[in-house]
Amino acid sequence: MALDTGSVRHLHLVSDAESDEGFAAVGQPSVDEGVDIGIALRAARTFRGLTTQDVADATRIRLSYIDALEDLRLEDLPSRPFTIGYVRAYAQLLGLDGEAAVLRFKSDVPDDGGELRAPVGVRHEGDPRLALVLIAGLLMVGAILLWNVAQRAMSKDAPTAQVAAETTAVRPASAPTGSAVALGAPLPAPVESTTPEPYKTPGLDDAAANGGSADAANAASKARATALAAGEGEIDLAHVAALGSSFKPRGVVHGANEADSSGVILLARKAATLVVRGADGSVYFARQLNAGEAFRAPRTAGLTADVSDPANFDVYSGGVLTGRLTAKQTWLSKLGKPAA
Repeated sequence: MALDTGSVRHLHLVSDAESDEGFAAVGQPSVDEGVDIGIALRAARTFRGLTTQDVADATRIRLSYIDALEDLRLEDLPSRPFTIGYVRAYAQLLGLDGEAAVLRFKSDVPDDGGELRAPVGVRHEGDPRLALVLIAGLLMVGAILLWNVAQRAMSKDAPTAQVAAETTAVRPASAPTGSAVALGAPLPAPVESTTPEPYKTPGLDDAAANGGSADAANAASKARATALAAGEGEIDLAHVAALGSSFKPRGVVHGANEADSSGVILLARKAATLVVRGADGSVYFARQLNAGEAFRAPRTAGLTADVSDPANFDVYSGGVLTGRLTAKQTWLSKLGKPAA
């Protein structure tokens, strides 16, 4: 019965002794055949009846490398270490000594120290995402630089901010004897309404302010009579009607507190200047009062009040309205005396 060998073209039986290093047919060319290792490998392949495609399929080496190796075309082969591996695999496939084939190749092609070259067909493709990240980073850096340049240009063109000078508030303090106090000009008086005040029945407001008692009404009547008797020229009926009314602060009250007060209060009807001096001429208080602000006099003896306009100050004594200042300089102690 005939033996079916399939696609096997050559069948060679080997013993255990020669199975480790492949087999060599009788009369097969050795690695020393020909003028170089390429011719020796081609002779051995031809002797065995194999094609270059058979060798490429068996060794997994590219067909173009097999042809270049047999022709010893080094420019078509990869770098030396890869080529040496191909020579060893090719020789072992043909049953030749692989190491002897490598030595023959090194002898035929001395090492010239060339750079390593990867085998053809191996691609080193970079990750396209890295390129996108690099481009995005460059665009971001460029945008930041442009923004900084624009900000600097805008800051140079912007006008310099003007800072208002700080003003020092006037603090009540004792000045040396005989020193002069510089006061600014009084503020312009606010425009008053031209509508006349409604007529008020004399005594009603005072009686209501003082609890509606008869004594309060009598005190108010006496104060009005005194004002009418001492008045010269035009008489302010509204002021006369308000005599005896209780003090109701309409703004900041400067000076002493209620416990240390002498009972005298000067209320600014309009913006005016008030300077309070001691008996030795020292300044106790100096301020430009606005309408509604008041000064509560302390119990210090010998205090005088200098005002820019006496008609702008109402005088309260004991908590009730007793009149207005009649002179630019007045002793505060006299203002506290009750009206006769």
